[in-house]
Amino acid sequence: MNRAALIALLGALSASLAGCGFTPLYGAPGVTQGLSRIAITAPAGRVGYLLRENLDDALGHDKTAPVAYRLEMTLAETRGPRGLTRTDVADYYDVGLTVHYNLVAVGTGKVVSTGSVASQVSYDDSGQAYADIAAAQDADARIAADAARRIEIKLAAWMARQTPG
Repeated sequence: MNRAALIALLGALSASLAGCGFTPLYGAPGVTQGLSRIAITAPAGRVGYLLRENLDDALGHDKTAPVAYRLEMTLAETRGPRGLTRTDVADYYDVGLTVHYNLVAVGTGKVVSTGSVASQVSYDDSGQAYADIAAAQDADARIAADAARRIEIKLAAWMARQTPG
């Protein structure tokens, strides 16, 4: 396909989307500003801390703006051996995380949105102490990042439904 035909095709596709009423999630008025005004309450533990750090980054927490919402979370973590060797020793582990959350309006103290997300990752067991600790910590970081991304999407969708436009 030559360059001129490609440009014409992209122009036609753009024109068709313009008339359909499509609005990107973060294009809705107030979504980004609303997300940045959510204070996250960190659950206890390493994964809770990592989850809060990821959410602060993902939501663009603005420390200078007044807090409009507080995100409260409870975590349910699982870690189980999988893939046993011939000597019945696990050679990899599955890590599961379920996060239940409540979004509370600071002004009223009322829960305005609630939900949960679930994530699962795995890591190899090498039989070497330091490598196994590093692999488990990496799994914690990956599962916290995945759960944070899922929560971000749900909160952005909720925020988009709240703003007129």
